[in-house]
Amino acid sequence: QVQLVESGGGLVQPGGSLRLSCAASGFTFSTSAMRWYRQAPGKERELVARISNTGAITSYADSVRGRFTISRDNAKNTMYLRMNNLKPEDTAVYYCNTPEWEDYWGQGTQVTVSS
Repeated sequence: QVQLVESGGGLVQPGGSLRLSCAASGFTFSTSAMRWYRQAPGKERELVARISNTGAITSYADSVRGRFTISRDNAKNTMYLRMNNLKPEDTAVYYCNTPEWEDYWGQGTQVTVSS
């Protein structure tokens, strides 16, 4: 059974940093591209970052490029999102997902950026 478990969220001041983790199981992680999404209150879920199965290729939404870094450790079946210089508009629930099992979602992890 596909499982995705996000963690690492929290309350942080503007300009602060967080690192999110996504622990994956139930599928072959090392051959699967992965994505981070986020959903703010009253807004649609949006794609934040993508990473290829090897980690060699990454892409970012314009709103986070230069501040966020996506990475993965295939030996640990885990993906990460390092978020620097956080802004109030980054406040959202963050989710991980794989396009190979796109109907499966974790519970998400809440990120709140506020002073």
